[in-house]
Amino acid sequence: MLARDAEILGNVSCSAKFVNGEEMDMKKIITTLLALVLVLSLTACGSSSANLRFVTGGESGTYYGFGSVIAQHATNNAGVKVTGLVGNGSQSNINELKEGNAELAFCQSDVMAYAYNGTNLFDTPITCFSTVAALYTEQVQIVTLNADIKTVADLKGKKVSIGAAGSGVYFNAIDVLGVYGLTESDIEPTYQSFGDSADALKDGKIDAAFMVAGAPTTAVVDLSTTKQVYLVSLDDEHVNKLLEASPYYAKAVISADTYNMPSDVTTVAVGAVILANNDVSEDAVYAFVKDIFENAASLTDSHAKYAEVNLEYGASIKSVPYHSGAAKYFAEKGFKVK
Repeated sequence: MLARDAEILGNVSCSAKFVNGEEMDMKKIITTLLALVLVLSLTACGSSSANLRFVTGGESGTYYGFGSVIAQHATNNAGVKVTGLVGNGSQSNINELKEGNAELAFCQSDVMAYAYNGTNLFDTPITCFSTVAALYTEQVQIVTLNADIKTVADLKGKKVSIGAAGSGVYFNAIDVLGVYGLTESDIEPTYQSFGDSADALKDGKIDAAFMVAGAPTTAVVDLSTTKQVYLVSLDDEHVNKLLEASPYYAKAVISADTYNMPSDVTTVAVGAVILANNDVSEDAVYAFVKDIFENAASLTDSHAKYAEVNLEYGASIKSVPYHSGAAKYFAEKGFKVK
């Protein structure tokens, strides 16, 4: 590169002596060009270090808890400085990437597909981001303290939290209600975060709440320490109907011991995926994703979700292309991604 830069500077010194008929100060030209060459050289070479803002989720959710642990470990061990930030749901996180307020973001797999294609929650396509890795599944949890609410159909006429405004939870709630023939107008909806929903349940202000997060979810665990928690189960007929209409869901089972419940619960799940702004360097994303997968098995004591991290699932996203840094890492491990 230096030889090429010297050649360029030589050509400039021979040809750029006059501009608008006036002789220019060649010393100033060369000084300016040398500074530009230095900046370009540093940019082209990249760096193993970077400052990455990682927008996660609400403080009572899995995104925030797991994301904070991931950020801290990467900062301490991977040569990238990652700062975990509180987020306001998947849709909001996409917009934070779009507006340049974050370099990394957690997002539900359905919402990222909506954004990339400009459907459902998004009026126009947003393509400024790429996939880093899928980490774990997020179950649709319909939480209640009322043992008489046994099916989704029982939510009719009830006060139900269907997720914070602008979050992916809202759309999941509408999907699940829809396969049971219910709409938003068939319930008394509120639009609350996980923590606020748990408080409202505890205080008797709502009858049930949709929460879409990896189980166990902090807000539900906290609620279960003082109250008997129940999750509403979906029957196979309606699960299959939902999967046929929306193939980004998968059937899931939450075991009874997750929240000390009377029995296991059948539901559906989406994927929890980390996204990166396309402008983040290949080196930084490579170091970040490598830190997650190379250390997951030894970090389950730091956060239980590390136990679900595996390469095959990490490389499974088809809807949005992977960042080049992530693709490089997965290729080294034998997984070809889009």
